[in-house]
Amino acid sequence: MTTAFIHANIADVIGAALIPDSSILVEDGIITAAGRDVSVPQDAKIIDLQGKTLLPGLFNCHVHMCSDAGTGVREHISQAAQTIRAITNLKTLLHSGVTYIRDAGTPDYIDVDLHSAQIAGTIMAPQMQTACRCICMTGGHGHTEGREADGPDDCRKAAREQLKAGADWIKVMATGGVMTKGVEPGSPQLTEEELRAAIEEAHKAGARTFTHAQGMEGIKNALRAGVDSIEHGFFMDDWCFDWMKEHNVFYVPTLAAPYWIKVYGTDAGIPDYMVRKVENTIEAHKATFRKAHKAGVKIALGTDAGTPFNHYDKTAFEAVLMVENGMTPMEAVQCGTIHAAQLLRVDKTHGSVTVGKRADFAVFEKNPLDDINELLNCAMTVLGGEVVFEKEYIPCSAARMTTDKTFGY
Repeated sequence: MTTAFIHANIADVIGAALIPDSSILVEDGIITAAGRDVSVPQDAKIIDLQGKTLLPGLFNCHVHMCSDAGTGVREHISQAAQTIRAITNLKTLLHSGVTYIRDAGTPDYIDVDLHSAQIAGTIMAPQMQTACRCICMTGGHGHTEGREADGPDDCRKAAREQLKAGADWIKVMATGGVMTKGVEPGSPQLTEEELRAAIEEAHKAGARTFTHAQGMEGIKNALRAGVDSIEHGFFMDDWCFDWMKEHNVFYVPTLAAPYWIKVYGTDAGIPDYMVRKVENTIEAHKATFRKAHKAGVKIALGTDAGTPFNHYDKTAFEAVLMVENGMTPMEAVQCGTIHAAQLLRVDKTHGSVTVGKRADFAVFEKNPLDDINELLNCAMTVLGGEVVFEKEYIPCSAARMTTDKTFGY
């Protein structure tokens, strides 16, 4: 059966334009026609968007689905409780217009099981790619849930373990970070040789690699070792930008992660050592983002959802921060759609409203390209041509859609 989404203002993220009063035809979850002159079949199921703005489904390329976005204080809960929380977080992501994620690390390989459940249709969730456990040095950033490894041979084995478990990505920890006590963001951790061993194993298996990397020495170690994506990147210089452009390395800045820690602070229960580290680095982080954008580095949207007060319904706030730091609204939306799809190597099937691609959409009452803050107000999420979330009633010829109803969940 054909489903027709009519009277939509479609964001063309490839052509960087808004196409007013357009229609999209979907069959078997795939876009078969899109534009202003689409002929709608008489027997089609009609969903009238009444002039709302339709974007490709949003991506969040850095989430921790099992985390609670609380104070950051380490907790001790069961695998079952973490899994239940993750399912709730995945639902929240969908309700905010997110249709594709990359998880950046979970304990006990929960992400792999949930990915399998998503593929099987057992749970309703964004499509996803997973990384299993991060690889860190003994006592390094993320060691409480990561795979500690020392020396190139151990790092190689650690990468093989994650690949065996089902990881799509291998995550390596090149520097210290904010949330681990006793380490500093600027401090290098895994060596270039250790990073290279893990990265080589991933690439041999056809997987890709990303690195938690905040200090410049660790970032450069990871770049020379062949990493595919830099996460956070508090301190980078022109050498980094030139290397990234030459070797097609993406930057996922996660501006939202330190933002929320600074906003809430110790008064909300966030440990003082986390707040101190953010206060010492946040301005450099924003400056690096602005310079990377100006230099033409490929940037994809990720929030580090699950870090303190960095909630799963706020993916779009990363785009708000991107605009505040020099991007246009269209550029920020591109980071969360087609550029993110390129990073995850699914741009042939996702990331834009294009004939032949999967019908994953996010619909908004007002136009985020006029005011990027409107990206926080998702009215409808469409996954594979099916409405899986709707904030308010939109007429449909086939069935009445009621307020705040989740379909197929």
